[in-house]
Order: sequence, then structure tokens, then C-alpha cells
Amino acid sequence: MPAVRDVLDPADPVSASFRRAVSARVAAFVQRQAPVLEPMGVELAAVRTMAAELLDGGKRLRPAFAAWGFVAAAGRPAEDGLGALLDAAASFDLLHASALVHDDVMDSSDVRRGRPAAHRRFEALHDEAGWLGDGPGFGRAGAILLGDLLIMWSAQLLGEAGLADDARRRAQPLVDRMRTEVTCGQYLDMLVQAQPLTRWLPEVDGRVDLRVALADVDRVTEHKSARYTVVRPLQAGAAIGGADDRLLERLAAYGSPLGRAFQLRDDLLGVFGDPAVTGKPAGDDLREGKRTAIVAHAYARTDDAGRGLLVALLGDPDLGPDGVARLQELVQSSGAAAEVEATIEAAYEESLAALETAEVTDEGREALRALADAAVRRAF
Repeated sequence: MPAVRDVLDPADPVSASFRRAVSARVAAFVQRQAPVLEPMGVELAAVRTMAAELLDGGKRLRPAFAAWGFVAAAGRPAEDGLGALLDAAASFDLLHASALVHDDVMDSSDVRRGRPAAHRRFEALHDEAGWLGDGPGFGRAGAILLGDLLIMWSAQLLGEAGLADDARRRAQPLVDRMRTEVTCGQYLDMLVQAQPLTRWLPEVDGRVDLRVALADVDRVTEHKSARYTVVRPLQAGAAIGGADDRLLERLAAYGSPLGRAFQLRDDLLGVFGDPAVTGKPAGDDLREGKRTAIVAHAYARTDDAGRGLLVALLGDPDLGPDGVARLQELVQSSGAAAEVEATIEAAYEESLAALETAEVTDEGREALRALADAAVRRAF
């Protein structure tokens, strides 16, 4: 186990050393599942391999918010307490991995972190083995089960982390709430994605009315992303450290706008991100027809021809590079990208202002400032 000072550096709160430490705890947990799975059948080795590969890497922001929430409330842990804190923090990335697997099924995404998405890997397994039945259906079913397994493993890792009973009891309601919020937020997102653009963004008195669309985006973003990316991991870590209700409220005031800014940055990357960096195809959100703040602003700010282009091309699963480029240009020229950038900056500033009024440790404040930058100023 590395030293606390090497893993938890407030000047670099999601350092390579921190990421390696979290990755080691995750890998050790997945390895401990081998003797559980192997007696059931050799076929499950492929499932464990997929889980291990999916969990290998990522930004590790959720574990970072959990770990630094603890530090914000209680200071850095003793050397013999670091392992328990890292396991508890790492459990949030198992939950995140489950959400990614299910997300890719719902969005019909082919790629995740530069590799075939889980449902495509299960589909390939089916086809290579020459099994009966529908390959894509088998792939979706396998991915749903893998995602479910990762949810259960997330709960197991937290339960086995070695936290003191009172610390675990303080954190558990926040974690339980988070699981409900992200699942229900995903359903709310499904409802939004099912809306025709012309109904979601109706014309009122000759102008596109943004109010319903932006309210939908805010609600989905808060519950599907902000709460489970920033707010609840941060609060759970602080609760493990003994935070009172007032501190939990102040951390939510910091985390909610930051989590929304994080998602808006994801939305911009979903339109303009470099596939070599993001690990997903260029313009993937356009191909999937995501109803985001970017799309809402672009639709409202463009002319009739631009709106017709959005209706015709947004959500086309066969959208090629030329179509992606046309929609990217529309988003830029309409001012939608600049509007979302301005919203990100305002939310970032709101988050930092809330942090200044929170009674947290000095090292916690330094780390949370740096984490705000890591969440918002990124290319993947």
C-alpha cells in the first residue's frame, strides 16, 4: 500500500498515483470474485474479463470526489485507514461502470473507451460460437446482466471496505439515494430522448420556446449526472469522515453546479470531441439524437433551414462524417456552443463560490478547487 501523502496530494487530487491506487483496489476486488464465479462454470471467465477491462482506466473522478470529501471533513486518513477509504471510494466507479454498460445498450453505442461496447462483445461471442438465436439480442441481454452484476459488486465492495460501522451507517443512505437518483434520472432521460424536436421545442408567437426543453435538460442532468458524479460521492466521503448536515448541504451547493457543468462539458465533447482522446466516434451524440442543451440552443438560434437540417439528420444511426460536419458547423455558427460554454463557466464559478463558504479543511478546499478544474477543463 503506498503512503497517504503519495496517494492524496491536494495539489493534484486525481493524480496518476491516486488513479493507480484506485485501479489496484478495483483489480484486487475483481480478482477476488474468480473463486466465486469459477465453480459456476468456465463460461463466466469471459464475464469477469469484460468487467476487469471495463474497470481498467477512466478518469476516476467519482472515487476522487469521495476520497477528498472525506479529507474535506476529517483531514487525510491515517496510514492504516487508507485502504478502507480507497475501497469505499472505488465502489463508486463500479456503479459508474454499470451505468456505462446499460447506457450503451440504451443508446445502441458501438464503442466504449476505444473498445467494442459490452453488448457488442457479447454479440461477437454469440456469433463466434455459432449459438442459436438472435446475436444482437443475446448481446443486449448479456450486457444488461453484466451491468446488474457491477451494481451488486459496487454494493459489495462498499460493504467489505472495512469502514467503521458508524461511518458506513452515515454514508449508506446517501449511496442508496444516489442509486435511485441515477436510475430514475436515466428513465427521465429516456422520456426526453423520445420527444420529437418540434414538440420538445415548440414555436410560440413566432419564436422557439426553450423553457420546457431546458427545464427537461436541467432535471435530467441533475439526477442522472450531477448527483451521482459529484454530489453523492462527495457527501458520502464526507459522511464517512463525520460531516454534519450543514457541511453536507454546503458540499451539495458546490457539487450540484459542478456536476451540471461536468455533464455540459460531456455534451460538447459528444459533438466535437476527438475520438482518439474520448474513445468514442466523432459526433456520437448527434448520431444517437441526444436531446441536450446544445441541441436545444442550436434549434432555437438557427433559421428554418437549420431547423430542417436538425430534424432530418439528428438521430440518424447511419450519419456519416459529412453529416456530422454539417451539424457541427450549425452548432458553432448558431452560437449554441458558445452559449453552453458560458453556462459551464457560470456553473463553475457558482461551485467555487459555494466552496469558499464551506467549513472544510485547508487541504480539502485546495483539492476540491483542483477537482473543479479537472471536471470542467478537460478533453475527455
